[in-house]
Amino acid sequence: MTQTETPRRRTLFLSFAGLGVFGCIWGATQPMTKVAVSTGHPPIGLLVWQLAFTAGCLGLIVAIRRMKIGLTRRHLFYYAVIGLLGTILPDMFVYLAAAHLPAGILSIALATVPIFSFGIALAAGNESFRPHRGMGIVLGVAAMTMIAVPDASLPEPGMAPWIFVALVAPVCYGLEGNFIGRLAPDDVSPVAVLFAASIFGLMVAAPLAWYSGDLIDLTQPWGDAEWALFASSVAHAAAYAGYMWLVGVAGVVFSSQISYVVMASAVGLSMIFLGEAYSVWVWLAIGLMGFGLTLVQPVGKLPKPVAA
Repeated sequence: MTQTETPRRRTLFLSFAGLGVFGCIWGATQPMTKVAVSTGHPPIGLLVWQLAFTAGCLGLIVAIRRMKIGLTRRHLFYYAVIGLLGTILPDMFVYLAAAHLPAGILSIALATVPIFSFGIALAAGNESFRPHRGMGIVLGVAAMTMIAVPDASLPEPGMAPWIFVALVAPVCYGLEGNFIGRLAPDDVSPVAVLFAASIFGLMVAAPLAWYSGDLIDLTQPWGDAEWALFASSVAHAAAYAGYMWLVGVAGVVFSSQISYVVMASAVGLSMIFLGEAYSVWVWLAIGLMGFGLTLVQPVGKLPKPVAA
């Protein structure tokens, strides 16, 4: 084995291991989110506590490890974009959609992140067009149409418009992934970035929730919804910090394939713990989506790992 092969093998191992571990953690947040919205808590109120729990968990790690948090104009702009595109906007729309869609269907919609990521990268000139990857986008669109159009694919026909609400989240993640891939500062760890972005998000979401009267009182005894919110927030922090690390190690398009694992684990866990069942149209859509994701996966060598 040559000296150049060893780092390459290490990068491959870390990339695929991270894809599996963080994908499963992220997938588990979907059924937990469904439970969190089950009692009618408003999305902005849920978002405030999610950001608070996330900031608390990550802040403890930052303090213990004495991680650097850059405060230059470039750093602050980066934290603001990550907070906006990575948490505030996508999570608001996920909470809205989760109240109306089965968790498994929601996870399929969120699995379109690689497709939107590639489309955005193509439009921005970060990727070159390849026919098979273009076909991947077509199959992804076909999969979502297969769920939204046939009457038999959803438990209720009125759920179909909420699929398009859910699709706002992967668009945001696609934009954010391209932003991370190009402008991520080298001197701040993913954990510190997510902590700072969570603080920014909290500063935006908390006043909005207070003004709208949607703050949630968690001083009362917790039920399943509150515990699910807490658990999903901790899992989200771990998975999202891991995703940002993975982008630095393996690149934006490879990292967006985490949607494979997220979709599979979310659908499986939703069937096990929430008792969800899906029509043949949904299973066909999952097959199309999986094939489409395969076509948009990256080609060529993985980049060298960066410091985390």
